[in-house]
Amino acid sequence: MTDHSRRAILVTGAVAPLLPARAAAAETAPGLTLAFTANVTVAPAVEHGMIDGQRKRFIPITGGTVAGPKLRGMVLPGGGDWQAIHDDGITEVMAKYALKADDGTVINVINPGIRVATPDIIARIAAGEDVDPSLYYFRTTPRFEVVKGKHDWLRRKVFVARGIRRPDHVVIEFFEVS
Repeated sequence: MTDHSRRAILVTGAVAPLLPARAAAAETAPGLTLAFTANVTVAPAVEHGMIDGQRKRFIPITGGTVAGPKLRGMVLPGGGDWQAIHDDGITEVMAKYALKADDGTVINVINPGIRVATPDIIARIAAGEDVDPSLYYFRTTPRFEVVKGKHDWLRRKVFVARGIRRPDHVVIEFFEVS
């Protein structure tokens, strides 16, 4: 047996037990756990017009509630959602607002995402209809700014959210990625 073949056997023998564990880990997809739901009240859209080929508008956030297994509180008034509506059914959203937890902690939310729908569904949502959320795709990737303490876990996790547009508010379900 040569030195080279001895090294190959030693390396293969040392690595082989690790391969099934790594393969299993690679096959396991991250899970999602509902952290909380925000019911966000909004004012009518402020239309900015066509800018760079996109319809731009601003949706003022007027308040709301937060409830769920990991967070309870309120949505503070004063934030908003800046939108760019493309002619291909994609709406880019960039929402910035603040939550106030039941213990008084203020949590800033930066929540970019997209909503995708056919032109007729977009028109129905814009007209204030209560449209079945299975008829459009509305997802965001929120991140949070919060002081160290009880709610610091929000800065230490990755989240995805599902949006549901209702006539007078938006429901946002925040899921923690495991």
